[in-house]
Amino acid sequence: MTDRTTIGFLLNGKDVTLDRVAATDTLLDFLRIERRLTGTKEGCAEGDCGACTVLVGRLRNGALRYEPVNACIRLMPTLDACHVVTIEYLSGPEGRLHPVQQAMVEHHGSQCGFCTPGFVMALYALWMENPDPTEAEIETAIQGNLCRCTGYAPIIRAARAMTALGSPTEDVLNTERDLVAARLAALEDRRRVVLRKGDSRAILPASVDDLAQVLVETPGATLVAGATDVGLWVTKFLRDISPVVFLGHLEGLRRVEVTEDSIKIGAGVSYGGSHRVLTEHFPHMAPFWDRIAGWQIRSMGTIGGNIANGSPIGDTPPPLIALGAEIVLRRGESRRTLPLEAYFLDYGKQDRADGEFIEAIRIPRPDPNTRHAAYKISKRRDEDISSVCAAFALRIEGGRIEEARIAFGGMAATPKRATAAEAALSGREFDEAAMRDAAATLPQDFTPLSDWRASAEYRMRVAQNLFQRFWLETQDGAAPVRLSA
Repeated sequence: MTDRTTIGFLLNGKDVTLDRVAATDTLLDFLRIERRLTGTKEGCAEGDCGACTVLVGRLRNGALRYEPVNACIRLMPTLDACHVVTIEYLSGPEGRLHPVQQAMVEHHGSQCGFCTPGFVMALYALWMENPDPTEAEIETAIQGNLCRCTGYAPIIRAARAMTALGSPTEDVLNTERDLVAARLAALEDRRRVVLRKGDSRAILPASVDDLAQVLVETPGATLVAGATDVGLWVTKFLRDISPVVFLGHLEGLRRVEVTEDSIKIGAGVSYGGSHRVLTEHFPHMAPFWDRIAGWQIRSMGTIGGNIANGSPIGDTPPPLIALGAEIVLRRGESRRTLPLEAYFLDYGKQDRADGEFIEAIRIPRPDPNTRHAAYKISKRRDEDISSVCAAFALRIEGGRIEEARIAFGGMAATPKRATAAEAALSGREFDEAAMRDAAATLPQDFTPLSDWRASAEYRMRVAQNLFQRFWLETQDGAAPVRLSA
């Protein structure tokens, strides 16, 4: 079968076909410059402020699902067989305001107005998914949107009033859902897509098997799933990343399998897509997972990508290491499995050969005698990069610690286990003295650096204090002491 050299998608209600697309072309530039849809704003150009929020719909297992995303770092090749919805599509009959917009007006949710379209689109996604949200659900939905004029109270009041002004069942995204789904299905021809523009080359493999073949054929290619990291290479550092192999569209990498002994998550599963299964089996992950970036980033970013880039401050490796996760690496038809902590060799260096990619993450089912915790320490509570990330998993039988797995991020050149602390806890009674003694061993494992996020002294003190916090939260009969409470 010959390669396809175009991408096709829906933009609001119109069909779009493009044949000259660079791997680094962004959706935001296309909307504002090519189509003059200037309601979508450019603020930070790094997925932080939410001013560029749009909805992107895609068929997932035959069902059409819309998610809010940051147009500033959404790369154009990823839009094949998608429906892009911008603020302009919300105009009602005779130009009337959409219920979400009307609620913002009536509750004075806007002043300068620059951030307002992004807020409206995030709230639109919430309204479509959950017409009667709680205040906590509203706050979670707008974590990825920044406002410096009104503050959030009137925006939250507007969100509470949306459904009183209109029903999602009458919205165009619901009334035309079957029609849009059929149009998107017609665009999915299961062929490899190769796009060129000047010296740039972008490849969308037809399947996971095709991905394995493409990577063997294209040494040195940049792999992109959600582009929440690579997007900044483009917008902030102006890097040439061609050739790029995109994998976020591959259903074979977006599967979640639950067996008697493990949970297997495809490397292309997003943070949002993994939320339900992870929090169901590991309830301690719920407050932690909701603090990974904002909704838009959680819709785009993938667990596999967060692991693959090897960042010492990535959010997912520490809790997954503490849970005993393994990763499946594939090159061509060959696969190998290794403990997640063994993947990180040194700063910027991972145990991944050229042409090899992470195919899945396997997490053992939790032992009922194990006590867990995951902590993220950052300057801002929401949508911020960790200064220190920590995770604990202590298996306790008869009051004695039989096994300890403790992992930290932000404390070394890679995510890393606290082996000295684990050894100090092994065989000890689970009590405050044991946790204090284990905390005292951390300088044997870590020599943190000072940077603009935190000093070395602060990082060490926080990491040691988390042992005390874990003890306080996990005593029998103790009420959890959680910041989110």
